[in-house]
Amino acid sequence: MKTDPDKAKITIGAEDFQKFREFFYRKTGIHFDASKRYFVDKRLVERVEATSSDSFRDYFSMLRFQASGEELQTLTNLMTVNETYFFREEYQFKCLVDSLLSEIVARKTDRHPIRIWVIPSSSGEEPYSIAIYLLERWPGIHAWDVEIIASDIDTRILAQARQGLYSARSIQHLPDRYLQHYFTRQSDGYQICRDLRQSVTFTRVNLTERADTRGYRDFDVIFCRNLLIYFDDVSRKTATETFYDALRPGGFVCLGHSESMSRSSSLYKVRKFPEAIVYQRPVETA
Repeated sequence: MKTDPDKAKITIGAEDFQKFREFFYRKTGIHFDASKRYFVDKRLVERVEATSSDSFRDYFSMLRFQASGEELQTLTNLMTVNETYFFREEYQFKCLVDSLLSEIVARKTDRHPIRIWVIPSSSGEEPYSIAIYLLERWPGIHAWDVEIIASDIDTRILAQARQGLYSARSIQHLPDRYLQHYFTRQSDGYQICRDLRQSVTFTRVNLTERADTRGYRDFDVIFCRNLLIYFDDVSRKTATETFYDALRPGGFVCLGHSESMSRSSSLYKVRKFPEAIVYQRPVETA
């Protein structure tokens, strides 16, 4: 099969790359440093070719001014990394069950559901892991309604999460009993049971867009793990303020093991539990 010689000549100069990087940052909050140049260029060239654009500059012009935003969403789906598996960083789920929920329940003066927000949802392993952990390890699950909302900027990965079909690698850390109870073996992987698929609501959210996050309120716990490492200081500050607004007083944020709010925000109280360090929106007092 012959390749089109014109397509092989697609290049992205330093100035054009910088303009794209600034544009993508404004739209998504994701910052690409120089070490990601090869990764970014490769995916940009793929989209130049897929859209039959004559050059990167033609493609970039279309990307910026396309009214529907469809190409920006397609490119965002390609640029985001979705590396996860069931029960990743399990110690935080243990913290949720053994420490956080007892405080949350003690503060509740009504029977409103316990609300958990997972962002980014990626392909669903994390929110489904939380659901399984609650069913298996938290006695209070029989007394309280729990809502799990899982959000991501990547529409393609959200479709995968709703389907709930996983490879052997994704489920490798699950106990056999959980695998047998909550999954069905398919020809192309393992599908999580319908009840769990229906227990998690998946939504498309850009964390840096206030219009997207304005309706997300009254959460008791937010899991945002391994996302802020892709943001710069300004975007991280915006994200932590968004979480503050989304939490009920006394609510908690769980970050990835290499992430911290110490440089991003002074809004939160650092809580050191036996299982993990988490960040708490202070309880309002009269």
